[in-house]
Amino acid sequence: MADLLAAVLRDLAAESEVLDALVAPLDVEAWRSPTPAEGWDVAMQIAHLAWTDTAAIAAAGDADAWQAVVAAALADPDQAVDTAARAGAASPTLLADWRSGRASLAAALRAVPPGQRISWFGPPMSATSMATARFMETWAHGQDVADALGVVRAPTDRLRHVAHLGVRTRDFAFANRGLTPPTEEFSVTLVSPSEEVWTWGPPEAAQTVTGSALDFCLLVTQRRARGDLDVVAVGADADRWLDVAQAFAGPPGKGRHGG
Repeated sequence: MADLLAAVLRDLAAESEVLDALVAPLDVEAWRSPTPAEGWDVAMQIAHLAWTDTAAIAAAGDADAWQAVVAAALADPDQAVDTAARAGAASPTLLADWRSGRASLAAALRAVPPGQRISWFGPPMSATSMATARFMETWAHGQDVADALGVVRAPTDRLRHVAHLGVRTRDFAFANRGLTPPTEEFSVTLVSPSEEVWTWGPPEAAQTVTGSALDFCLLVTQRRARGDLDVVAVGADADRWLDVAQAFAGPPGKGRHGG
């Protein structure tokens, strides 16, 4: 498990550097560029990542600090995330804070004892799962930044982390919408950016999801509308899943309108 955690952390660091390279040269005006997330500019996207890294550090090893994070979220459940993002976006040390937080998070996750679960806003998770979740958020919010700046990022096979999380959160996505999760397993087959074939579930399953791994990741992070993506479902439950898929914790997202 230590080797798997190390691998995810390496990929998280690489993905963070890609996003860092996008925002580091920006002037003040560009930092305020609106992103596809309503009301959020580029600075708020980075501030959210920095805030969430800090929360994860607390969850991984500081019970009192984590309880303070939870208390603040419960005090304003509808606006806590936006409020934290706005506050962080106003900081003159935002970029430096995000960079130092990334390093501190990696150290905190490496220090989690084997087998220990980390509390979170969703179900508790292992250090490896937390690193995977942080990768997903970094990639997804990085997509918002790239869209705001008119940049097309070259996809990599690091996306397997997002795809895996998207598959693993199937039942959560149904329950999060007040729906009963299917009892039947699905077969998921995706083609990676390097044209590898990634599979999950029994190959003989009657209900299937197939398509582009990149597009599946855009779907489960709700960065593109389903109708704009190369992802196909066979079976009523699989089809419904693609309508509600959500790889991130929290209430159901609004998704994006089709183009």
